Amino acid sequence: MSRVSQAQAQENRRRVVETAARLFREQGTAVSVVDVMQAAGLTHGGFYKQFASKDALIGEAAAYAFDEQAKRRALTLEDSGGERIAAQQAVINSYLSPRHRDNPAEGCPAAALAGEIGRTGEHSEGRKAYIDGVEELIKWFATEDDDADGIARLSSMVGALVLARATNGSELSDRILDSVRTLLTSSSSSSSYSS
Repeated sequence: MSRVSQAQAQENRRRVVETAARLFREQGTAVSVVDVMQAAGLTHGGFYKQFASKDALIGEAAAYAFDEQAKRRALTLEDSGGERIAAQQAVINSYLSPRHRDNPAEGCPAAALAGEIGRTGEHSEGRKAYIDGVEELIKWFATEDDDADGIARLSSMVGALVLARATNGSELSDRILDSVRTLLTSSSSSSSYSS
């Protein structure tokens, strides 16, 4: 039986985390370890060589998903010429879109995991990664002096996305996205701060 090289083990771990991040956002954290490993193209037996527990995987997958979103926001800021308000509006428009609503596997972990993470233990690795990710989102949407508007924007966006997904297939779903997107982009453009 051949041993897996350290480089291959690292690649396998990355693939498991990336796969778990997608599956957890799409189907929830009740997805089994067996299903995650199978989707990653690996055997179940290798899981505990890589991760201490499923909670450890949830934590890494959540952190990966939040980091993936942070990279997208950074690109949006760059594409907006460093103009923070323009970048925020672009992110809000994308976040509150039918495409994002309809593709949770690639979307925001704050919305996709909110209900489930809220039921985990207060010291779970998944919860810690989730809190860190939400804190970063709040900072990104906040003004320089106060994070209250960042909290309000993020809460509005996450709430709207959750409701739009729950009502998907109805005309109400699109109305929710449109209404909150309009509200948030008009309030962003009236802000007086920049990057």
